[in-house]
Amino acid sequence: MQSNYLVGFYFELSFKGQDAAFQEVSGLSKELSVEEVVCGGENRFKYRLPTVSTSQNLVLKRALIPEGSQLVDWCAATIDEGLVNNITTHDVSLSLLSADGTVCVLWTFYNAYPVKYAVSDLKSQENEIVMESIELAYTYFAVSPDTMFGNLFD
Repeated sequence: MQSNYLVGFYFELSFKGQDAAFQEVSGLSKELSVEEVVCGGENRFKYRLPTVSTSQNLVLKRALIPEGSQLVDWCAATIDEGLVNNITTHDVSLSLLSADGTVCVLWTFYNAYPVKYAVSDLKSQENEIVMESIELAYTYFAVSPDTMFGNLFD
């Protein structure tokens, strides 16, 4: 019996139409904030009213690539130049793939721009791979309705 459940290790990230291989992607969440309002004369409870939708930064992690990458160049240009020049935003796509490589879920992060770049600690006593981490802020993300995700469990 074959399982239709998706696995979290088979994914690809696309930046400017090119595959940008990463070991780990996190921050895929959004939530609706609420505001508590007290109603005069009613002491038993507070009304909880919806306000705005918020999301976390998208965090990308991979082994440090010694040769240049468009993504790292974009980070350097955005973070190093501060607000001297306009920040260039790009849409970033994340695809979760099935065992045969078919896109099951496609998330698109609109108007993304880098807000943090970091390299893992260097330790002479350990032989770990040096990792780089990139954090992207974005306006919002959407799940593509034309992926086969809805057909997986039919």
